[in-house]
Amino acid sequence: PMSRSAEITAHLFQNGQTPVTDLARVLGASQASIRRDLALLEDQGLIERPHGSARLASAARSEVGHKAREDQNLPAKRAIAALAYGLLRPGMTLLLDAGTTVLQLARQIKLAPIPLTIVTNGLAVAQELAEVPQIQLCILGGRLRPGHQSLVGPLAEEMLAGLWLDQAILGASALDGDLCLTSFDADDARLNAVMAQRAARLTVLADHSKLGPRATFTVRKLTGADQLITDRLPPPPIAEAAIARGISILFPQVAPHG
Repeated sequence: PMSRSAEITAHLFQNGQTPVTDLARVLGASQASIRRDLALLEDQGLIERPHGSARLASAARSEVGHKAREDQNLPAKRAIAALAYGLLRPGMTLLLDAGTTVLQLARQIKLAPIPLTIVTNGLAVAQELAEVPQIQLCILGGRLRPGHQSLVGPLAEEMLAGLWLDQAILGASALDGDLCLTSFDADDARLNAVMAQRAARLTVLADHSKLGPRATFTVRKLTGADQLITDRLPPPPIAEAAIARGISILFPQVAPHG
């Protein structure tokens, strides 16, 4: 079972800034003991405590160039990250790209580490996981794509040539009705295609805003072994194409309102 401090950080990760009274109620503990846990987490630099509440520290939220994209649809991205995290098993080898939804998965791993070997081309992802116990981290080298915190190009592709991993977990610029994964950058698309080839399974993390549109450069068409994790039931063309090809789609089973 999770320690109470891990439960606190998981709650703040999912729900953002939360009053201490709410944390005590949700976790079934006294406010005094929650405050003690928060003091320790604050000492570790994991949280901040604005008047009577708590939130993840801004360093843990990371102030990087793709901040604006990172904040779009944040609750959806966190829900997707939580689902993706639930599929991880100790000892797995993973490829993580530089997508902002993948970054939320890296944060989830940081909050509740398990033994994993992770290869990434994302600087923000690498920063999150750099000092995390139990994580063996390998960073792909290459040309830095400004504003994306990602390393791309022939060098990064060559580094992948000698690797074989359990799963490639990629964000999506866009995933069209034919379940073709596309990107707005040629180098990014090519590197993601190589990542997908170097893994036994491809998992795409894409919130609903990415489903339907097309970007310029093709990464690859999803096939039977691949899976899509999103935040709600996808539109019919995508759902139908997935069923026809045996691609699994995962999304949070949210109880309907009202």
